[in-house]
Amino acid sequence: MAREQTRTKSKTKSEILFPNRYNVIVLNDDFTPMEFVIQLLVEIFNRTLEEAKNITIEIHEDGRGIAGTYSHEIAEQKTSESVMISRHNGHPLKIITEKMQ
Repeated sequence: MAREQTRTKSKTKSEILFPNRYNVIVLNDDFTPMEFVIQLLVEIFNRTLEEAKNITIEIHEDGRGIAGTYSHEIAEQKTSESVMISRHNGHPLKIITEKMQ
């Protein structure tokens, strides 16, 4: 008794997705000096002095500014480090992480 074998071909479609990106947002307050924010942007977010000044003005005028855009882990690390440095220096600067749209 011979058995019949059936072969089935299937195709799998794969889509490669890049990891989500997150913005680190600095929020304006009336207590943290602009010079401190500029220094933070240069030292933590590797911004040039000119970029840091422009972002700081944006924060002051618009109430918020994007310090940088990163993968989730790096964004969280930079947010935590920035908040820790701000508190250590006695500033109430608020920094948050938001998923890009």
